[in-house]
Amino acid sequence: MSVNPMHRTTHEPLPLRLAPRCGARTRNKTPCCSPVVKGKKRCRMHGGANGSGAPRGHGNGNYRHGAFTREALQERRTVQAWLKAMRVS
Repeated sequence: MSVNPMHRTTHEPLPLRLAPRCGARTRNKTPCCSPVVKGKKRCRMHGGANGSGAPRGHGNGNYRHGAFTREALQERRTVQAWLKAMRVS
């Protein structure tokens, strides 16, 4: 049987086959074959979906609250030493 370019070999619609593909890599290190989300460079599973990514501000685990800064640690040590001195005397 010969290859006829007029006959489709897949059942997906033509616009979906011609859509740009996601630039991410899968776990097998192969390129992702999913189409990109409109206006983005990644598919819905690799970060193109709305709301994907880390939350901003306090919701992010990388938010710094200042409880372990040098100044805060030094202040706590000073208070602990003062309390210890008060208990001894």
